[in-house]
Amino acid sequence: MPAPPNELETFPDGWGHRHLLDLERLSPDEIRLLLDTAARFKHATDGCRRKLSVLTGRTIVNLFFENSTRTRTSFSLAARRLGADVVDFTASSSSLSKGESFIDTARNLEAMGVDAVVVRHATPGTPHLLAQQLGVGVINAGDGPHEHPTQGLLDIFSIREHRGDLTGATVGLVGDIAHSRTARSNLWGLVKLGAKVILCGPPTLVSPRWREVGVEVSHDLDAIIPRCDVLNLLRIQFERQNTRPFPSVREYAHLYAMTRDRLKRAKRDLLILAPGPINRGVEVTAEVADCPQSLILDQVTNGLAVRMGVLWLVCGGRGGESAAVPRSHSRVV
Repeated sequence: MPAPPNELETFPDGWGHRHLLDLERLSPDEIRLLLDTAARFKHATDGCRRKLSVLTGRTIVNLFFENSTRTRTSFSLAARRLGADVVDFTASSSSLSKGESFIDTARNLEAMGVDAVVVRHATPGTPHLLAQQLGVGVINAGDGPHEHPTQGLLDIFSIREHRGDLTGATVGLVGDIAHSRTARSNLWGLVKLGAKVILCGPPTLVSPRWREVGVEVSHDLDAIIPRCDVLNLLRIQFERQNTRPFPSVREYAHLYAMTRDRLKRAKRDLLILAPGPINRGVEVTAEVADCPQSLILDQVTNGLAVRMGVLWLVCGGRGGESAAVPRSHSRVV
């Protein structure tokens, strides 16, 4: 049974950061703490449906400079589920169009008394720059091709819900590794939690240099499918490519799309993930996207849980009265 929203306990200490900028520099224990916090909030909110009041009086700003549906909406809903106020910033209608600098815009928002800034930007390192300039928490919602830490966390959370411990699990990340911030966040998180990672895609999108960080590289999806416990099917990032990395979309789909025939050659309990937006017929066919092994919609729900956990830790989970998290009566795996 879900815990009553007024039943609170102090969460164990262990989150020593003001910001969430990437997974590369977090320890395995810090990643587990983020996942465990998300699991508690999912349980206490009855699957991310009910509201709590643990961030009442806090204000979150969504500072997005790239288009977004799932991430922006997910952060907004997560903040409201915890009782926080949300400001959705739109760059095209802001003072940036009048010549104000990015940093000055952020500082003006900070001066209005906000508690955290969720930022998405096309330039790698932008959240790190903001973190140096602001005195409030900064959460990276995607910085160019660098990282997307909450997407990596929600992908790992979804796997862990079904498998428990990730130690020894083989996870294939398939697609545009070269331009995917999701791939990088997944890679760092999975490796630190003991999973074996295989990066798979065309040679133009999967560099052999990734082997230097301890992962396997393959250009043959059919060869790796029987070995994988999880496949995460990444979108081709056409908007970040200067040249076409393969002759045609049809050829890419022929070699790397997850199809019904390929699914038949996989393990029976293979889990299918896709961070979205999915392009049916390119990275995955419709019958696979909607099959029982698909966790695509579970990932969307789990995005709320992960972002609730991250917002609570960044905004209020560092001690005192604000360090209260809903009590979970079930074991968190």
